[in-house]
Amino acid sequence: MNRTRAITGLATFIAVFVAAPMAFASEGAAAGGGGMSAMLGLGCVIGLGIAAGGCGIGMGNTVSGSVNAMARNPGFYPKIFMNMMIGLALIEGFVIYTLVIVFLFMYANPFLG
Repeated sequence: MNRTRAITGLATFIAVFVAAPMAFASEGAAAGGGGMSAMLGLGCVIGLGIAAGGCGIGMGNTVSGSVNAMARNPGFYPKIFMNMMIGLALIEGFVIYTLVIVFLFMYANPFLG
């Protein structure tokens, strides 16, 4: 089982960090014109993936704790449920803000002048 995970992790590493820059390569990049935008695109995708993964873990922990609390004390169900929904909305807001920043960098990039 551990050997399969190691092989899968190595293949993922190779696909993302070795093969992806070749996929972003173009004629303009060879002349020095497109390297910044290619790496910016790769960074935006990786950053959004990390944000979404972290928020997914946070949402799972939130729901798990809330369901556990509701099972232990059903009398507080309305209060716990409302607080859980507010917390989930705030957690999801993090991914939405990250997506807005990614769109800003991809389409209205202030760094590429």
